[in-house]
Amino acid sequence: MTTKVTCSFPVSVKMALEARVLRVCTVALFFVFSVCAVGHGRVKGFRRFGHVQRAQRGAPSEEQWFTQRLDHFNGADIREWKQRYFVNENFYKPGGPVFLMIGGEGPANPAWMQNGTWLTYAEKVGALCLMLEHRFYGKSHPTVDLSTDNLRFLSSRQALADLAHFRTTIAETRGLTNRKWVALGGSYPGSLATWFRLKYPHLVHASVATSAPVHATVNFPEYLEVVWRSLASENTECPLLVKKASDTLVERLKDPKTHDNITKDFNLCSRLQIQTEMDSAYFLETLAGNFMDVVQYNEDNRGFEGATGTNITIKVLCGVMADSSLGDPYARYAAVARLMMDTFSMKCLDASYTTNLRDMTNTSWDGPAAGGGRQWVYQTCTEFGFYQSTDSPNQPFTGFPLVYHVKQCADYYNVSAEQLAEAVAQTNEYYGGYDIRSSRIVFPNGSIDPWHALGITQDITANLPAVFIKGTAHCANMYPASSEDLPQLSLARDHISLILQQWLKQ
Repeated sequence: MTTKVTCSFPVSVKMALEARVLRVCTVALFFVFSVCAVGHGRVKGFRRFGHVQRAQRGAPSEEQWFTQRLDHFNGADIREWKQRYFVNENFYKPGGPVFLMIGGEGPANPAWMQNGTWLTYAEKVGALCLMLEHRFYGKSHPTVDLSTDNLRFLSSRQALADLAHFRTTIAETRGLTNRKWVALGGSYPGSLATWFRLKYPHLVHASVATSAPVHATVNFPEYLEVVWRSLASENTECPLLVKKASDTLVERLKDPKTHDNITKDFNLCSRLQIQTEMDSAYFLETLAGNFMDVVQYNEDNRGFEGATGTNITIKVLCGVMADSSLGDPYARYAAVARLMMDTFSMKCLDASYTTNLRDMTNTSWDGPAAGGGRQWVYQTCTEFGFYQSTDSPNQPFTGFPLVYHVKQCADYYNVSAEQLAEAVAQTNEYYGGYDIRSSRIVFPNGSIDPWHALGITQDITANLPAVFIKGTAHCANMYPASSEDLPQLSLARDHISLILQQWLKQ
């Protein structure tokens, strides 16, 4: 499933590249900020760190633990569990506000407590900074395993109730009841920041909802349409070459005699086996994911001290696709796949749906998909959809239609297409989709980021402003400033800062 959303906490690139389950924020071999992590379909959002290093702001933050109810909506259920959180008091001034960074679909990364634009804002206004890890991700384990029966306690509504109880209790114990609280998040956590202000206005004074997909939808073909336009912005021929390569591969997959060559061309871990449409769709989506991930996080400056990253950008991929010395477009497509594997030190590519199914149905906290994949895809099957299908003619890939994504819900969790559709409808009914009736929420989005299609890109009211940043990717405004930043990105960060300062005076 491809459900990218991403500005969240860390996940493994191995999961991002192999399972492509959480493209969000974009999110555990290489860690990403789970504050912006929705993947390109499977909320892949599991982003990789950028290459620019940044100085850290203060000593590392130690993890702390907060007692939560397992089910906030059943008074008869008294079960409890421990939720992880982090604190940075370096900038706090008595009487100052409280900034609450919301965790998302991956482990909460304490690097956020030392880096990121939100700390610049906090320093200006004397804010106390907190970050709460999302239930069922990272070390926040409410149940003994990830069985489908236990995952029923994983939802955005339960997560918001966690935030509300955390905010209320911490405010009482730390003497912060009369302080103004600001919620922040990117990707899926950006949506949570929106809905926290919407559903608990008495607890949250304002929110910064970066790259937030606020509208749930089963089918999200617009994602790949933005990928086409983003590739074309670098070179108009680039998406055409990608499409030609993808179409060629689809034709070759129909002939079993070509499978040995395809196995070699893409350096697969085992001989390509195409026994069902799910096998071919998973393979094709895995390869398309190379382009989807790079577009989603293009030049977003995720680098921090001690982080391992890459500077592979749209420009790099389109350069490979335009290099005729590598052969025809199909050969260049294979070269892109090998480049990505080399970059992340992957010896081979496991593109087997059978392996993926085994991993995704492993319910252990030690399982290969427990870093966020099994959990996030469950949320897409029971709340959001977000499936980046090839059902639109205006995109460069072939072979992974909506039916492929929906079938995974049945395979992993026994969720039917009808149940999925009803769940997505209920989500929009509960939160309002694009029709947000609230105040003091700012919505930054980047034009390169495919997730902006489900977000707010135009002002709703003067008190619900959009900050649409031309030429930037998923959650770019959340990362530290760089001398290489586009002028409009720098201006956007400053504009958001001024908006926050104004709201904190209200």
